[in-house]
Amino acid sequence: MNSLARLDWIAEIPGLNQLDEEARALIATRTPLVQVPKGAKAFAAGAECNSYLVVVRGCVRVQLIAENGREIVLYRVRPGESCVLTTSCLMMRSPYGAEAVAEDNVLAAALPGETFRTLLANSATFRDFVLAAYADRVADLILTMEDAVFHRIDRRLARILGARGTAIVTGTHQDLAAELGSAREVVSRQLKSFEKQGLVTLSRGRIDIVDRSRLARLADETD
Repeated sequence: MNSLARLDWIAEIPGLNQLDEEARALIATRTPLVQVPKGAKAFAAGAECNSYLVVVRGCVRVQLIAENGREIVLYRVRPGESCVLTTSCLMMRSPYGAEAVAEDNVLAAALPGETFRTLLANSATFRDFVLAAYADRVADLILTMEDAVFHRIDRRLARILGARGTAIVTGTHQDLAAELGSAREVVSRQLKSFEKQGLVTLSRGRIDIVDRSRLARLADETD
């Protein structure tokens, strides 16, 4: 028996670890653990949805990509969390409308659709876990859309840079644009403005935060 087979992942997930023995046994016997390497897709837009995903290790980024190639990050699924897009697609029996990419090496449980529906109908504890995760994520998505539509790009960019918690932020301008739901050109112009203001210095694939306190004040400004 390999280490994945021995792993009692259910015990590590708040909510699921409260399931009764019958429900835990049903999940344990029918649910495979899958590994998704860093940078690989956990699922793609348009693909059939046939499993309920719960992340055990690592982090998955769920994002939309428009026809023109522009990206927006919808949310991330971290250890102990489920993918609410998967929940919606399973309930509606519809294909995925977005894609999920592993941000590092991911270990996830993939409950088969029929097992998911059986537990949803018969286990109040499982149903509470699914619905609580769904409600939390919908609230997060509303805040993300509100931020993208109503708040200034400079304030939002300052907040993202400050949230990284390090003096050096790595990644491309396109990565930041996807986080903000904006265009790369807009983000590049704003970063250049930050550089002129003495807030950051820019180099290839890297942003050095020079004045974190001013950046934080900008992030806290009202629109």
